[in-house]
Amino acid sequence: MSAQPGFAVVRSDGGPLRVVVVGAGSMGKAWLRAIAANGDVELAGIADLDLAAAESAAGEFGGPGLPVGQDAVELARRSGAHAIINVTIPAAHHPVTTAALLAGFAVLGEKPVASTVAEGLSLAACAELTGQLFMVSQSRRYNRHLFAAKAQSEALGRVGILSVDFFKAPRFGGFREVMASPLLLDMAIHQFDMARFLLDADPLSVACEEYNPAWSWFGGNAAATATFEFDGGARFVFNGSWCSPGFETSWNGSWRISGERGTVLWDGDNEPTVGLAAEEGGAVVRPVADPGQEIAGSLREFVASVRTGAEPMGRVHANILSLAMVEAAVKSTTAGRRVALDEILNDSYEAALAAETNEDVLRVLKSWPSVREGLAATAP
Repeated sequence: MSAQPGFAVVRSDGGPLRVVVVGAGSMGKAWLRAIAANGDVELAGIADLDLAAAESAAGEFGGPGLPVGQDAVELARRSGAHAIINVTIPAAHHPVTTAALLAGFAVLGEKPVASTVAEGLSLAACAELTGQLFMVSQSRRYNRHLFAAKAQSEALGRVGILSVDFFKAPRFGGFREVMASPLLLDMAIHQFDMARFLLDADPLSVACEEYNPAWSWFGGNAAATATFEFDGGARFVFNGSWCSPGFETSWNGSWRISGERGTVLWDGDNEPTVGLAAEEGGAVVRPVADPGQEIAGSLREFVASVRTGAEPMGRVHANILSLAMVEAAVKSTTAGRRVALDEILNDSYEAALAAETNEDVLRVLKSWPSVREGLAATAP
């Protein structure tokens, strides 16, 4: 938690947080179910460019009288909402979130933060400018077993090796099967972000190779191996495939945390186990608070943050490095060399400066001493 709220606090009286959901597709409906299950949140309206889809979702989740519209900000104002939940496609994340922040609404957005790191930097600056919270729902962080694995790793002393195996065989059809880098661009951000959480450190560089097995039903590279160096010297190895039937791992992956005194194993679905060196004695069970499960957990933390000013895990400034890991891995595999995260951040910063059309947001971007210093700020 920051010493003082770094963003505006709304609905601190304990009443329900009224929200507008933008996006009435399958993921939007998942959010609507999460809202219905949370007594601290009240659905104020549904926005979608496809008005018929918004009206259909309103009938299913809010009743025929629930306000709908095509413009999220107009609908939020008309319905008396306090915040906006952005569940649009990644290409729409930047314009929808920018408009909401500038209109004075807190925003909870689906991952990724934006289509590019450059757009993410623009959104971080916009959040600073407006004093509104923009939190990214990196939903797989919200897992009690993941929190337990992190707690158990405290018994390992210095942690230097973190690895995850991710092997699935989904047949999505549609856009994923024609993407150039489907695994890295559409899935790996989850494991990359979880690694940042487990190591509680920042990534410095990556060497990555992606490829497509001969039997793959994906048009682009559906498998990859990436080795990240983190601040402090730890290494994180991601080894994954989206075309590996049989003995599939959890969607969270299968994890190994290795330190000087022992190892923690987590299969991604069940309680983690810890094995310590013989001289260290028996393992200690470390109780952890339940962070909630996936989007329900991120929704719960968002509500708590806008009520109290507590710094959430997914605040935009803290989340951008997870997307930067994806861009760095893709650049490494195409360039055939190790790529520093600062290379991605600095190039993205220059791109953000060149593309920014809002003079006030541009002024905030230019005020950052460096990208990492700007992202490290906990308050405007």
